[in-house]
Amino acid sequence: MYEPNVVGDWHEYDEHAGLRVRVHRLEAVEPPHGRDEAAAGLTYFSVRVTVENRGEQHCSVQLEDGQIDVRIGPDGEGAFVDWRNSRFIEGFDVYPLRRATAVLYAAGQEACLSQVDVQVQLRVDDEWTDRRLWTGGIGLAEGPAAAPVAGAAPGGLAHQVSVFLRDQAEPDTA
Repeated sequence: MYEPNVVGDWHEYDEHAGLRVRVHRLEAVEPPHGRDEAAAGLTYFSVRVTVENRGEQHCSVQLEDGQIDVRIGPDGEGAFVDWRNSRFIEGFDVYPLRRATAVLYAAGQEACLSQVDVQVQLRVDDEWTDRRLWTGGIGLAEGPAAAPVAGAAPGGLAHQVSVFLRDQAEPDTA
């Protein structure tokens, strides 16, 4: 099992040399083009997904609706995703030393926003990458943005999530 990323961490793809992705800037905000009526009574937040090409060749990147899944709260309920306000990456050629960013607007019960999980599956040059998970919450500090985390520090959020998932996967021996 892989360690989940913390919001703010970069994840590098082994199968696409130099390509990395990051989920960051998870914050409570109002959507730019007004609230969706279906989100009445919910708290809006946004999250950014940035794809960076540190390789030597350009690649075509696609990150649209259905490739980003947002879950909130301890039970992992689906957040309301406001597709009208969100901005995606649709078949964009990311050249070396360039970035492309998608901005997703979502909403959920305010009490559940301290735990937000974002799962991303990129499409690069007509190939699907593995799904990767970032975890964070509104009001929590982002992880270090300078480099990917090699291992989760004991007591850190990623370590706690990993231990929880490992405990859930083990059969009950009591």
